[in-house]
Amino acid sequence: LVDVIENEQLPVGYSVQQNYPNPFNPTTNIQFSIPKTEFVTLRIYNLLGQEVATLVSEKLKPGNYTYTWNAGSLASGVYLCHMQAGNFLETRKMILIR
Repeated sequence: LVDVIENEQLPVGYSVQQNYPNPFNPTTNIQFSIPKTEFVTLRIYNLLGQEVATLVSEKLKPGNYTYTWNAGSLASGVYLCHMQAGNFLETRKMILIR
């Protein structure tokens, strides 16, 4: 399940926040901001580099977004949240504990 929340206040730069809660079981929230309309991808990888989920793969308007990721079908461990928007790239480490 993915929920999107857009905020009225426009961000001045790109950012992806650390997920919360972290560690999590089985859902966590991922917040990010984009200052202009951009094609955004938000993907989750395991430590072997295998993609386990794609939360976003679309053009988004400027704003602040929150996506809720449910990792209920995955094993405990460390996962990487990778966001790309234009030339902006950032990766955050997340810990799933069962």
